[in-house]
Order: sequence, then C-alpha cells, then structure tokens
Amino acid sequence: MRKLYRWYCKAEEVACGVGFVVLVLFVFLSAILRFFRFSMSWNIDMAMLLLAWTAFIGADIAWRGGQIIGVDILTRSLPATLRRIIELLVYLIVLAALVIMFVFGTRLAWTERVATYQSMPIPYSLVTISLVVASLSMVFTTLQKIRRVVLAMAGKGPVPGESAGAPAESGEATETGEDK
Repeated sequence: MRKLYRWYCKAEEVACGVGFVVLVLFVFLSAILRFFRFSMSWNIDMAMLLLAWTAFIGADIAWRGGQIIGVDILTRSLPATLRRIIELLVYLIVLAALVIMFVFGTRLAWTERVATYQSMPIPYSLVTISLVVASLSMVFTTLQKIRRVVLAMAGKGPVPGESAGAPAESGEATETGEDK
C-alpha cells in the first residue's frame, strides 16, 4: 500500500509538472500565432483546462508537503498538547470542507457532462473533475495529517515543536509519503 501511495504521489508530481509545461507552451504558441494573425481558439481552451488540473493537483502536492501558508502566531506559545488539539480541529475542518467539495464537485461534473467547449468536443465536466480528483487526493493527505497528530498526542509521533504537517528539515519524505 505504501509503495502504491508513493507511486501515486510521484505520478501526481510528474503530471503537474508536465501539465504546467504544456500549459506554458500552449499560451506561448497562441501568442506567437496571434502575432502572425492566426488564431487557434482551442489553444486557450486547452490551456484553461490544463490550468485547472495543474492548480488543483499542485494544491494537493503543496498540502502534502506542508507548503500551504499557515498562521501559527496564536498557537506558538501554547502548550504542545493544546497546540496539537487545535491542529487536529483545523485538520477536521479542512477534511469536512474537502468532503463537501468532493460531493458538490461530483454533482457539478455530472450536470456539466453534456456541455462542451465551443472550440473542442470535450465536456466542461473534464475541468470540474479536476476539483473532484484533487479534493479526494487531499482527503487522503488530510487523513494522514490527522493520523500523525493523533499519534503525536499519544506520544508516538514527531518530536515536540515539530508540526505534524510540516516537511522534514532535510526536505525528504519517507516511503509512506510522511516526513522523516
């Protein structure tokens, strides 16, 4: 299971990187072609599709790596146990929001399945599915973060002062996708 998750994380990073490069190429190509008064409207639509996918997948990669901005000025001076309880509550709120995004994103993708882009014969739901996929992936990431906080509260987690979601100092992750 760990090997599968590690493979999924790597595939997500590669897909996001490749998608971003292709997105930049589409926009650049469109700008060059416009200079020569040749318009390809599907280029921009495809770029918007790639933007949605790379943004949402990138959000999961950032969430997993602890790269999302957090404000800890209020909790810094609190005792470790109280800090972990607050962290757990925040993760539970994030989990609830992600489940809501997944449910309503799925509904929206279902209703948009018949509408297509004007320039391409692909459905709008392909963009909406990016939200569904990313929110589901972020649910798994959040569940891991919750697990780490609970283990830390039980005395089996990271050393005191280390955030359950923060990346390791070395910047490397173990084979489970968790920080060292």
